[in-house]
Amino acid sequence: MRITRQIAVFDAADLAAESTFWAGLLGGTVLPEDDWHTVYVDGVPRLAVQLAPGHVPPQWPDGTPQQIHLDLWVDDIRAAHDEAMGLGARLLQAADVESDSGFQVYADPAGHPFCLCWE
Repeated sequence: MRITRQIAVFDAADLAAESTFWAGLLGGTVLPEDDWHTVYVDGVPRLAVQLAPGHVPPQWPDGTPQQIHLDLWVDDIRAAHDEAMGLGARLLQAADVESDSGFQVYADPAGHPFCLCWE
């Protein structure tokens, strides 16, 4: 599997507050979309914030519920899917792999979520 881009994604109820915080801390800028903000640093996407209206801050160190996940952009979703599954991933949410862009949600062997994305 060839990963072309990776990005950590934070859940937040207030997209503007969260993305502005991280952009300021990292010296970057925010590209806002409806329910997703991407933080760019030196023109490169470094992290994103997705809308989670019911977001509850984690009770560290327990960390529940999910607060962050990894998005991995791949050039061949079918091959990446097969490789991830072969390594022990579980498919949590499937998508139409015939579409020009999309993502599928997986869990690693310990249950941590991640997405394989394509465009």
